[in-house]
Amino acid sequence: MRLDAFTERVMRKNKNNKSKLPLTISAQYGLVDQITFFNKVIASTDMSNYYLLKKGEFAYNKSYSSDYPWGAVKRLDNYEQGALSSLYICFAPKDNVVSDFILQYFESPKWHKGVSEIAVEGARNHGLLNVSVQDFFHTYHYVPKDKKEQIKVAELLMLLDERIATQNKIIDKLQSLIKGIAQKIVCSNKPNVRLSECLECKSSTLQESDVYGQGTYPVYGANGIVGYLDNYNTDGEAVYIIKDGSGVGTVSYVTGNCSATGTLNTLQAKGGYSLQYLYYLLKVFNFEPYKTGMAIPHIYFKDYGNAKIFCPTYTKQLQYVRLLSAIDNRLSAEKNIKTNLSLQKQYLLRQMFI
Repeated sequence: MRLDAFTERVMRKNKNNKSKLPLTISAQYGLVDQITFFNKVIASTDMSNYYLLKKGEFAYNKSYSSDYPWGAVKRLDNYEQGALSSLYICFAPKDNVVSDFILQYFESPKWHKGVSEIAVEGARNHGLLNVSVQDFFHTYHYVPKDKKEQIKVAELLMLLDERIATQNKIIDKLQSLIKGIAQKIVCSNKPNVRLSECLECKSSTLQESDVYGQGTYPVYGANGIVGYLDNYNTDGEAVYIIKDGSGVGTVSYVTGNCSATGTLNTLQAKGGYSLQYLYYLLKVFNFEPYKTGMAIPHIYFKDYGNAKIFCPTYTKQLQYVRLLSAIDNRLSAEKNIKTNLSLQKQYLLRQMFI
């Protein structure tokens, strides 16, 4: 069925700035206001030439990414209305289609083929696909004629979405609990030792270009495992902290034989200190005062290593670790459940729209 057979284009203008809520499309959160997403407004002050999108209507963003190679279609669910740039293609469902079915359908890859056929050759320019409005509405899609079938498909997938949303809340609460306990340790006790007294820091000259797709030992970079080698520069356990770039100050804990690239500080505990305990405190440590550099921020252990933290006796450190690691293990289990639910959703999306 052609897109214009079950949807109609929305060209309603935001006359007299009827809505002062500028919208944008987030791959994860759908149509959201710019202040929430960007922490600032990037829209024009005068939005009278923007489209006025109402709740339940859809918008197609021709910007592409690795997760959305042919752009993204999202429905306005969180607000009654909002203003959206005319760069978007907006549409509303007709009476012969169930809105929730459209919502789920455009989360599947089934509609990609139609857009790929109309995108002009060499059209990926400045992050946007060159797709005309007319061609977009002339693309063909799989839509069951029976609305009862549409409803059944949509209801099943929406139930999975609700379950995934519940799982996200469980994960958020566990993360908040870990952070809250660590912050209470920090705030309720007087700092008594410098980080440099607890930790040894070393850096690596290893680059991502030096690693391979296969090997015996994993190599960690700013984005997790970036490859493998048959030798290693870290054994036992280590805390890795990103020391350069946008993720500067991000802390992770690893065990086993592995290596780190040059973008990480590798920290290991000195005698009498639990590295896991120090890891949980570093997760809530404020690195902001120690950042240097304008375009690319950096942190140096020689600077933040002088900061004082609270370290109780080694026995007490281990008590805190047992509590926090138990919650952390539960968190990992809940994240695995979410991953499996998301994989199940993607499988159903592929199988239902074949």
